Amino acid sequence: MKSRDPAFASSQPELSDEERIEISEIFHEDIMPKLLMMHARNGTISCEFAGEAYKNWLIEFRSNRSGLEIIGFEYDPDARSFALPRPISTET
Repeated sequence: MKSRDPAFASSQPELSDEERIEISEIFHEDIMPKLLMMHARNGTISCEFAGEAYKNWLIEFRSNRSGLEIIGFEYDPDARSFALPRPISTET
């Protein structure tokens, strides 16, 4: 459960703009096709796909016209990840 206490919020880690951009790029290139293959429309997923340093960060996403968009990032010390299926290759 999220705390609305300002002292609690200020003690939470923050992502830099560069980290948010890096995670977003990986999400759109590697993770979004897998989520779309699973017919995901909205949800939350661990950022561990971007590296061990981000395993406690979550991305909240929702569908849009071009696929999925990131709504926000949230720190959760209890975040867990799961394996996503590999997209089927159409290349020959």
